[in-house]
Amino acid sequence: MSGTALYRSPVGDLWLAGDGWGIAALQFVGEGVREEVCGCNGCFEEAVRWLDCYFAGEEPGFVPRLRLRGTEFQRRVWRELLAVPRGHTVTYGELARRVGCSSAQAVGQAVGSNPVAIIVPCHRVVAANGLGGYAYGTALKRRLLDLEHVFLPGGEK
Repeated sequence: MSGTALYRSPVGDLWLAGDGWGIAALQFVGEGVREEVCGCNGCFEEAVRWLDCYFAGEEPGFVPRLRLRGTEFQRRVWRELLAVPRGHTVTYGELARRVGCSSAQAVGQAVGSNPVAIIVPCHRVVAANGLGGYAYGTALKRRLLDLEHVFLPGGEK
């Protein structure tokens, strides 16, 4: 059974979609969305517990079941993102090296295609010279990194 849910976070509403086994999408939604949980309750339970821990400033200690759909290259990049711990960042270039790719731009495109925000922490990928971009805007990226007490190279907080 598939379904959707809305999670109200301190940084904005999050829309979750699940396929009965795991979370397939977690995205920030615009103002005015008022969607309630619909089906797939079991697969949301883990994700909600993870999000509650994350926003309480704790390390969840587990990854909820995820149904990551994308190319093999995208999935390789997303798996590597899962290895970046809370409170740490990685540059696009370093991430490219880790996945065996010579193009930081290709890695950036895969990062930007991440269907599961926050849990697959694409906000932890930064440019070599600062914050870098974010699919939901740099102000939101900065808020997420602030929650994790991340200080960027060069003194940028």
